[in-house]
Amino acid sequence: MTATHTGYVTVVWDAKAKAGREDDLKAFITAAVTPSRNDPGNIDYESHEVEGRPGEFVIYERWETRAHLDAHLAAPRMRELVPQMLELIDGSIEDGIRLLRPFRPAH
Repeated sequence: MTATHTGYVTVVWDAKAKAGREDDLKAFITAAVTPSRNDPGNIDYESHEVEGRPGEFVIYERWETRAHLDAHLAAPRMRELVPQMLELIDGSIEDGIRLLRPFRPAH
């Protein structure tokens, strides 16, 4: 992931719960939102459940700089949460991560 031309970093993370762990993953994500919003450099951190698809989630986050995102990912709480998250999701964390690059018309 790299910063956009405006400096901020936008990350979208798609996650699907393992069968039978849908409620657990939703509770896990819910508990993680507020601490992440309070991390330095956070602009937005929003969690969503895909309508009509219980257990499928999308996290949308924006950070002032790549350094802020990196600090968030390296926070001690994140190192503790990752193994717990891997128990709940189908696939890897990296598989669901997408970096968005904004663009606008010239005029």
